[in-house]
Amino acid sequence: MTGPVQIQIMGPVRVVQAGREIWTGGAREQAVLASLVLDANRVVSVDRLIGAIWGGEPPASARSQVAICVSRLRRALSVVGLDKAIDTASPGYLIRLDEQTADWLRFGSLTARAAAKAAAGDRLVAVTLLREALGLWRGVPFENLPGMRAEAHRLQEARLDAVETCADLELQLGRHDRIVTELSAVVAEQPLRERARAQLMLAQYRSGRRAEALRTYQEARRVLVEQVGLEPGPELRELHERILRDSPALSPATSSPAAEPMRATVPSQLPRQPMPFAGRRRELRALDDALADRPDVPGTMVLSGPEEVGKTALALHWAHQRRERFPSGQLFATLRDARGRPVSTSVVLDRFLHALGVPPQAVPDDVDGKAALYRSTIARKRLLVVLDDAADAAQVLPLLPGCADCRVVITSRDPLHDLVVRQGARRCVLGPLPPGESRELLTLLLGEDWLHRRPREALRITQRAGGNPLSLRRAAAGADTSTSPVCRAQWPTVPA
Repeated sequence: MTGPVQIQIMGPVRVVQAGREIWTGGAREQAVLASLVLDANRVVSVDRLIGAIWGGEPPASARSQVAICVSRLRRALSVVGLDKAIDTASPGYLIRLDEQTADWLRFGSLTARAAAKAAAGDRLVAVTLLREALGLWRGVPFENLPGMRAEAHRLQEARLDAVETCADLELQLGRHDRIVTELSAVVAEQPLRERARAQLMLAQYRSGRRAEALRTYQEARRVLVEQVGLEPGPELRELHERILRDSPALSPATSSPAAEPMRATVPSQLPRQPMPFAGRRRELRALDDALADRPDVPGTMVLSGPEEVGKTALALHWAHQRRERFPSGQLFATLRDARGRPVSTSVVLDRFLHALGVPPQAVPDDVDGKAALYRSTIARKRLLVVLDDAADAAQVLPLLPGCADCRVVITSRDPLHDLVVRQGARRCVLGPLPPGESRELLTLLLGEDWLHRRPREALRITQRAGGNPLSLRRAAAGADTSTSPVCRAQWPTVPA
């Protein structure tokens, strides 16, 4: 099994590779793994691990049992290539991970970047980053691990803080109608959380639901008095009074250009496919296998090989044949300019976001912000992305979707090892067309009658082309067809 590995603790603890869960052991092993991931790249003492497993009443053999759990985890992680991730370091252990491997680290990175963007006034990008972070949440954490109640509360607080921060930014952007349902769920789950109550009341009021906003306050007061014997805090009381007075201060600020809604757009960017197309049956099967409509497939295929071997033709032929599988659209980009120089990833992201209907004024200036907005825009869409003539993995990485429903085809002269190793992409190396497929293509180009009349010339063309499809097309274009009654079509060619 190959593909990117992710250790997930923002919900039930599990290790996933290519959509499949890897068995890591029982509750004890899960407690040890979750504790290490919570403080990844830092030493976690054996005493803390004992507390995570047994709480306040550990057995006399607790230390040796922790060592057994660590040994089992190392064996389990070796299945996905993480056998050296857990190190022994006094007074305990540490796990070495990056944010691509652990959802908790990814969450921390995204929320930190969102805070920086919000501080710089880039609220739209901050919301995009926070939405991506919140999308990592999969349910109640550590539900079956009683020794980790404090850690579960820590994760819950981090999520709720992110929800409330995101709601503040959405209110500032004038998008109050988008957050009423989400905040209603938070208030139902956490009835004593006054900040979320105030945000919900304001969102309801600005959405024209004044009576609901007043009922939300009355419910908050009832719960607080009954459960803790306190009246609502000053912020909630002041907001309630302003709603009663219909204070002009509650009206949303004039919408900024960044709050302009995106238009619904289904891109269809595939260039015309080269015709005729012959052969490559093995490679077409490989594309079908790697990009199948299943959760356990890589989802990204790299077609690599020398120049003019037919990589682009193959990618476009497959994409056109399978386009009905992608109702959300197809994006296409040539990653080199007319002089063969790599195109900036930022430029490609600009073009993709424009094709997806994002207003220009809503697009951030930096590549990270553009990539985050791109991933959020295409989340949960069934989209095909074709990246032609990639220079290297660094150019491609920000263009990869973050969701499991999208599929990507990349052509490149470079083997793109990093994408295969780190992202779990599948690679298919293209070589020359076999003699039979070369003859098949020449027949489609010149006609069966011409090959029957000129067998020696046909053999000479195929031999000199050496299986290069573009060379075959050029030779066919210059062939003498004056004695043939067949009027051959001028088939278009594309760079391979």
